[in-house]
Amino acid sequence: MIVIFRIRQLERCYKEYRKAVKAYGEDAAKRYVLRINTIKQARDIEELMKLPVLRCHPLKGNRAGQYAVNITGFYRLIFSLEGEMLEIARIEEVSKHYGD
Repeated sequence: MIVIFRIRQLERCYKEYRKAVKAYGEDAAKRYVLRINTIKQARDIEELMKLPVLRCHPLKGNRAGQYAVNITGFYRLIFSLEGEMLEIARIEEVSKHYGD
C-alpha cells in the first residue's frame, strides 16, 4: 500500500524517530514506525486483518470507514483507505484508546 499522512506531525514522527519518542514514548514510537512499515508492505486490508499482533479492525459510529491497529495497550493507529482499489492508506491519527 501507499501511505500518506493526514497531518505533517504524523509524517515527521514516522521519519524522525526522536519526534515519535517525544510524542508517544520509546515503546510506542518503535511500534508506530513498525506498524506503518507493515501497512506499506501489505497488499490489502485483508492481509493486515490476518496478522493477530496488529488487531486490525474496522471502526464504527462516527469513525465508520476507518480502521485501527494496535500500537500498545494504550495507543492505537487509525487509518482510512483511499483510491480506486483502496491501495492508499491515509494515516489519520494516533489516539489514546478508551480515553485513558
